[in-house]
Amino acid sequence: MKLIGKLALGLVGLLVILAAVVAVRTVTYKAPSSADLTQVKLAPPVVVDAAKAADHLAQAIRFQTVSHQDKAADQPPEWDKLQAWLQTTYPAAHAAMSREVISDHTLVYTWKGSDPSLPPIVLMAHQDVVPVTPGTEKDWKHPPFEGVIAEGAVWGRGAIDDKGSLVTLFEGAEALAAKGFKPRRTVIIVSTHDEEVRGQGARAAAALLKSRGITADFVLDEGMAIIADNPVTGGPVALIGVGEKGYGTMQVVAKAVGGHSSAPPADSGGVITLSKALVKITDAQFPMKLDGPGAGMLEVLAPKGSWVIRMAVANRWLFEKMIVKQTAATPAGAALLHTTIAPTMLKGSPKENVLPQDATAWINYRIAPGDTAAGVLAHVKAAVGDLPVDITWLKAPDEPSPVSSTSSDSWKVIAALAGDMAKAPVAPGLVTAGTDSRYLEPVAKDVYRFQPMKFALKDTQMIHGTNEHMTLENLDLAVQFYARLIATAAG
Repeated sequence: MKLIGKLALGLVGLLVILAAVVAVRTVTYKAPSSADLTQVKLAPPVVVDAAKAADHLAQAIRFQTVSHQDKAADQPPEWDKLQAWLQTTYPAAHAAMSREVISDHTLVYTWKGSDPSLPPIVLMAHQDVVPVTPGTEKDWKHPPFEGVIAEGAVWGRGAIDDKGSLVTLFEGAEALAAKGFKPRRTVIIVSTHDEEVRGQGARAAAALLKSRGITADFVLDEGMAIIADNPVTGGPVALIGVGEKGYGTMQVVAKAVGGHSSAPPADSGGVITLSKALVKITDAQFPMKLDGPGAGMLEVLAPKGSWVIRMAVANRWLFEKMIVKQTAATPAGAALLHTTIAPTMLKGSPKENVLPQDATAWINYRIAPGDTAAGVLAHVKAAVGDLPVDITWLKAPDEPSPVSSTSSDSWKVIAALAGDMAKAPVAPGLVTAGTDSRYLEPVAKDVYRFQPMKFALKDTQMIHGTNEHMTLENLDLAVQFYARLIATAAG
C-alpha cells in the first residue's frame, strides 16, 4: 500500500509539473519573430468614385471572356472587346504605360520608373472567367453576364475571380496617373487571358521578362484575402499567400478485351479493375503534417486566438496530433496539411450494352510543399500494387512553389498595407488552388498571393459558383489597396 501511495503521489507530482510547464509556455508564448511593420511609411488613400468604379466592373463582366476546356468553344472577339474597353476606360493609365499583347491575348503593361537600379514590381490579374454550369443560370439572383448593380454589390461571373482585381487595379492606376504620379520603381502589370485553363499567357509573360533580364522585387497575384471570421481568431485576418501547392492530373487506365455486355467476363472487365484501383488510390491518403505555411499561419495567429488554441500551439510537442485532427475537420483545413487526391472524371464504354476496351479515370492532385510530383507518382503505384492499370501524369505537373519571405521589404509593404486596410492581424498562408503567379517564380525574388477584399468563409463558395458578386465595400477597398501599393512600393 505504501508503494502504491508513493507511486500515486509521484504521478500527481508529474502531472502538476506537466500542467505548470504547459501553463508557463502558454502564458509566455509569442508568435515567431516577424518583420516590424510599424516602420513602413504607407502612401495615403486616394479619392475613389465608387459609383463609377462599380459601373466599370459591371461593364467588364458583360464581356464573355469564358475559358472553356475545349479552346474551340472560346470566343476570341470577347477578349478583343474587353481590351479595347480597357484602353477607352482608363486613358490616363494607358498614356502613362506602354502596352504589349503577347501569346494571343495576354497583356503586359510597363510603367517605367525613373530609377533603373530598382527592380520592378509585377501586379497580376487575369481576364478570363470560368463558364456558368449549364442549367444553373436560373439559380442566379441576377443573370451572370449582365453585370447588374443591386443590393450593394456588382453581380456576375468574374466579379471576384478575377475581373474584380483587373478593374480595381486599373482604377487605382488611373487615379494615380491622372494626378501625375511618376514611379521611381518600374511597375509591370501582367493580365493573362487563359489562367482558368491553360496558363500559356503567364508562361509567355515569364519568358518575356526573362528575355529582358528582369527579376522583379515581388509579384502580387490573387489567391488569398481578408477572412472576416477566421476560425483561429474568430475575427478578421488578412491572409497573404506565401506559397502555392503544386498541380497535376493523373490518368489511370485499365485495359480490357471489350465485347458484348450479354457475355461479360467473370471480373466484368476494365471497369471493375479501374474501380478497385481507385479505391486503393483514395484509401492511401497522404499523411497530414503541421508544417510549412499552414503551420506558420497558426503560429502567427495563436496569440490572438482563444486560450485553448494558444495553449495547443505553444505546446505542439504535446498537442500536435490534436491540432492536426481539429484542422483536418473541414476539407479546406485538411487541404492545408497534405497532398490531396480528387478523382474528377471517368470514361468507360460509349454505349450501355458494350464492354469498354479501356476504362479511364482522371485524378487531380494538389501537391503540398515538401512533396514532389515524382513522389506522388511512386506513392500511387505502390498503392495499386499488382493491379493491371497504367498510371501516368496527363501532362508534366507543376511542382509546389517555393515559400516566399515574411521578412523582406516587399513583405513589409504588402503586409503593412493589408493590415492597415483590413484593421486586422496579418498572417502568411498556403494557397491550395492554383494561380498564374507560379509561372513567374523564376523571374521574381518573392511571389505573394492576396486579393484586397473581405469575405466571410461562407462567401468564398460563390467563387466559381453561383451568385458571384463584389460588394461596393470590397470594390472601394481593392481600388484603395492597389493605388496605395503602387504609390508606396514604387513611389
